[in-house]
Amino acid sequence: MTERVEATTDASGPYEVVWLDNGRLRLGIVPLLGGRLLSLVHDGTELLWRNPALLDDRLHPAGGHRPAPASGPMAAWANYGGDKTWPAPQGWSSAQEWAGPPDPVLDSGPYTAAVREERDGATVTLESGHDPRTGLRLRREIGLGAGRASYDLRLTAVNESSRPVRWALWNIAQYPGGGVVRVEVEAGAGAPVELAVGTAAPAWTRVGAGQRAGTELLEVPAQDVVGKLGFPGATGRLTYARGRHRLTMEWDVRADAAYPDGGSRAEVWMEHPLERPLEHLGGLNPPDRIVECEALGPWERLEPGAAASLGVRVSVEAP
Repeated sequence: MTERVEATTDASGPYEVVWLDNGRLRLGIVPLLGGRLLSLVHDGTELLWRNPALLDDRLHPAGGHRPAPASGPMAAWANYGGDKTWPAPQGWSSAQEWAGPPDPVLDSGPYTAAVREERDGATVTLESGHDPRTGLRLRREIGLGAGRASYDLRLTAVNESSRPVRWALWNIAQYPGGGVVRVEVEAGAGAPVELAVGTAAPAWTRVGAGQRAGTELLEVPAQDVVGKLGFPGATGRLTYARGRHRLTMEWDVRADAAYPDGGSRAEVWMEHPLERPLEHLGGLNPPDRIVECEALGPWERLEPGAAASLGVRVSVEAP
């Protein structure tokens, strides 16, 4: 096992792919595709969901697909999978909602990339273009330390417009379906809120005490639904277990802050293939069984030039 992090750039395809490898985890990042982390391999097992109709194992385009910035209804979205950052709340009814995906800048636009290697790790800093609709420029810093089965995300939104804006940072990781999500919440927290409902909101149950004092766990089992739950009482700890692997997201929450989507600090979306697209969700046509685990930051009012950040750590265990 290597005692350092190897950072390499594959420029053999139509765009650059950055790989980070510490002998325990191997991360594949594609700056051109919205700054996405599109591969997370542990012991030879790919843990992220990635769309095989669009990308191959080298993260190059597959099946004649030609990546390009896109806008329009959900039906026009090229869902590559992986881990990405968007602004919340999502919606199409006002300029105070992010009308994506697709989105030609923050979701499907090219990000710049800078790789910094240090003795105990490496970090890839990805930066979007300026999105005139939201006023934002997004920055994603993906760090992998030597000898660790975890990686760190540092997410930043900068207001590059001439007006105040109000957004929350929102990080989304897509995993293959079939696993179980457990969200840690404050003891006595109310029920999750039903958000975007395609066919039905996911079912959930309370399953006992959480790992930390004064918390409990809400479980969302594998199920064939298209819909989302938001968790206003989330503590900033969420686990997805599938097969022998368990992935845990951890991030700071602010008890005194307001959050979007009915106060949600964490969200879980599930989807599965359907006989026909969902017209009330913009023609969404799920390509596979997918589970999204989502971490949210609080609402932030940003004056011109101001920035807000959110840190997320993702740990991998295979007992």
